[in-house]
Amino acid sequence: MKGSIILQPDVIAAPASGAGLPMPRRVTAIAAISFGTALFVIDGSIANVALPTIARELGVGEGSVVTVVTLYQLVLVMGLLPFAGLGDRVGHRRLYQLGQLVFLLASAASLLVDSFAQLLLVRGGQAIGAGMALSVSAAMLRDIYPARSLGSGLGINSVIVASSNALAPTLGGFIVAQLDWRWVFCAAVPFALVSMLLGRALPAPVPRKERFDLAGGAWSAATVGLLIGGLELAVHGTLSPLGIGAAVLGLVSAILLYRRERARTRPTVPIDLLAIRVIGLSVLGAIAAFVATSAMVVALPFRFERGMGFSPAEVGLLILPFPLTLLVVAPLAGWLSDRVKPSLLGIAGMTLAIAGLLLIGFLPTHAGWPAIAWRLSIAAAGFGLFLAPNSRLIIGEAPRDRAAAAGGLLSTARLLGQTLGASIVGIALAVGIGIGPAPFVIAAAFALLAGLCSVVRLRTT
Repeated sequence: MKGSIILQPDVIAAPASGAGLPMPRRVTAIAAISFGTALFVIDGSIANVALPTIARELGVGEGSVVTVVTLYQLVLVMGLLPFAGLGDRVGHRRLYQLGQLVFLLASAASLLVDSFAQLLLVRGGQAIGAGMALSVSAAMLRDIYPARSLGSGLGINSVIVASSNALAPTLGGFIVAQLDWRWVFCAAVPFALVSMLLGRALPAPVPRKERFDLAGGAWSAATVGLLIGGLELAVHGTLSPLGIGAAVLGLVSAILLYRRERARTRPTVPIDLLAIRVIGLSVLGAIAAFVATSAMVVALPFRFERGMGFSPAEVGLLILPFPLTLLVVAPLAGWLSDRVKPSLLGIAGMTLAIAGLLLIGFLPTHAGWPAIAWRLSIAAAGFGLFLAPNSRLIIGEAPRDRAAAAGGLLSTARLLGQTLGASIVGIALAVGIGIGPAPFVIAAAFALLAGLCSVVRLRTT
């Protein structure tokens, strides 16, 4: 139906290659994808605040209730690469809005939940919707912005992500205090509705007519599930044999999948993109950088509370300089990446990040807020200088007809890095070295790897 906001057909012509959308349609499309990005970032992190309440209301243990978060992340990352391939076949905008519709339906179902099993089903549905949308969002960003402004666009997107991450805990805490906890899982619904109302302005490239590789997609999802799920089980089960076995099986599956996919012209797992030296180095750098940031963010509360004696209420304020600095640096880095070689920004960024991580790791136990704040700001400035320019290379250097695959690859690298970082801290805590400088030294080592990727990439280009 004309004027419908749901599953709108791809009737608006796609932009010319590299030209971006014309004004003012570009502004509307930026708003649509910004609300969509905020939707999925908030939904991914808002549940953390409600976990103690959910455990009490549904009668589950505190260890088990964490599954609400880990299941969402696992299903999301499993679907990114297969959905990216599907988006090329059915149309990016159509899949993006279908994902939002699936998310809305799952959110509505959350209000009817009365058992933990039902809640997990709802979270799985929300993760499927999020995966459908996020798999093609980067490809649409590439079509929204002119090629010369892609870095600026990714910088703006980074601001949306950082702002949404900062908003989620406050919003979740307010809802839990004032309303039934089930409303936490509907908090992002207004963002979905606004995004869908504006969604007609989003780019709509002509779908490819090739057959979707269902077997490759299922194999890819299973491999990622074994790898990440195995790591999660291994850490939360104190290096349980089941988790280690699943991770090893996932590694074997990944090797076999690689041998299958490298013979295909348009593989579901984008091996063809990883073979492009600039993209391959950028993906490795992204994984390493996200491992470093995740390890730092997960380790900080334990360091502040158990190592330095701060209260839980104080920890949130102590960490605040990190996202606030990112809000300033990320858009600046994106703007600079359109004018300065991204590899130079990456080298400078990781140099700062390493310095900041080591300064935090060897922080005196009696340090106050100012001493903590400037160290966190140095680390944040470093990561901010690295991430947006690095993302620009992954998205911008991919062939235009593989933009969705590049976007799925970028999102997978982010989630894989975040999971590995959290797992590393979990292992460090399990063996008794998680409170001291060890997690931050390990994070600095991964930041060094990301910086070396930028060095090699600079020599390559």
